Amino acid sequence: MPWTEKYRPSCFIDVKGQDLAIASIKAFIKNFNKIPNGKKAILFYGPPGTGKTTIAYVTAIETSSEIFELNASDLRNKDSLEKILKPALEQRPISQKKISKIILVDEVDGISGVDRGGLAELLALIEKTKYPIILTANNIWDRKFNLLRRKCEVVKLKEINYKTIKDILICTLRKENLFVNNDLLTSISIKAKGDIRAALNDLQALAHSKEKILPEIIDERNKEIDIFNALRLIFKNKSDEEILKVFDSVNMPLEEIILWVEENIPSEYSGKELERAYDYLSRADVFKGRIYKQQYWRFLIYENIFLSYGISSAKNMSKTSQGFTSYKRPTRILKIWMHNQKTLLKKSISEKYSRYVHVGVRRAMNEFPIIKNILKSQEARKELKLSPEEIGYLDGLEQTAK
Repeated sequence: MPWTEKYRPSCFIDVKGQDLAIASIKAFIKNFNKIPNGKKAILFYGPPGTGKTTIAYVTAIETSSEIFELNASDLRNKDSLEKILKPALEQRPISQKKISKIILVDEVDGISGVDRGGLAELLALIEKTKYPIILTANNIWDRKFNLLRRKCEVVKLKEINYKTIKDILICTLRKENLFVNNDLLTSISIKAKGDIRAALNDLQALAHSKEKILPEIIDERNKEIDIFNALRLIFKNKSDEEILKVFDSVNMPLEEIILWVEENIPSEYSGKELERAYDYLSRADVFKGRIYKQQYWRFLIYENIFLSYGISSAKNMSKTSQGFTSYKRPTRILKIWMHNQKTLLKKSISEKYSRYVHVGVRRAMNEFPIIKNILKSQEARKELKLSPEEIGYLDGLEQTAK
């Protein structure tokens, strides 16, 4: 049996590292239907493995309630919600031992995948429900969820500190009467990056292996965060060492991140804060220029420092709003930049080709539709010493053609 299920918490005191969420759910259940026009749903959001679903089940146990679970990925249209969720909201608990009912809608951010009125119907059902509704999501800041956030009490679950995770692992090993080296426990706890479920799965795999060394499958989680969450951390959180790493988990080139930051600075800063933020952004851009012109790639660290810690430190924490800000995509600038990047790659490939075959660069550019077919050959790419970026550009053209 997976240890994640075997040792799933069964009471509030067993849920570690989420004191704010526990206090919020207790108050929500206690005040349900007691406050006029009070909210009928609570929404937990945060990274995977932080206990969102677990808290819902613990709440049901603590309140002697029946729990009715739905996954929003199966409820993407109005008809499905009416057939499945609506009856659950209207029926009394099936078991006579249960005094109430809790409706759990898991992964609610999946409801937007093929949304045919599903989100609107969910909002309507929240208005009418007789029972508390708990929703969970990894990311709830998409514009589509504006109304849902207003209808719910929104609570963020934070990543669990590695020390707390290590304590949970030690407790689990004691229950299993097993032993694992302290250094390995520390390594598992750190590499889990706040994901208790992942840490327990890794520990179970390790505990049952003969070698008692970290298997290859246990590696640092590449838990990417989207650009919206990254901006939120930069603009709203305290400036510390963790801020320096925020863009490491964003699957986006640093040059593109600069455009996002530039677009959204005015949404968060004003006055002296705005001036300082743009000053740090300009310094990041200076180092970016030096990197490209002089190929001094060691300057990447300085570009990242100004872009992350620098811009974060420009704010006055006592005055900065902690509320929600809708960040904008730098659509026009981004399109121009991407077009220019592709043009530069096309030109650099043409220059290498023209030198090799002794023709002009302009002719090579004009004949590029033919040249790109020639350069499908790995031998030709090697002969021209194409860079990974240039090869990626050619492969992208090939995929587009298909």
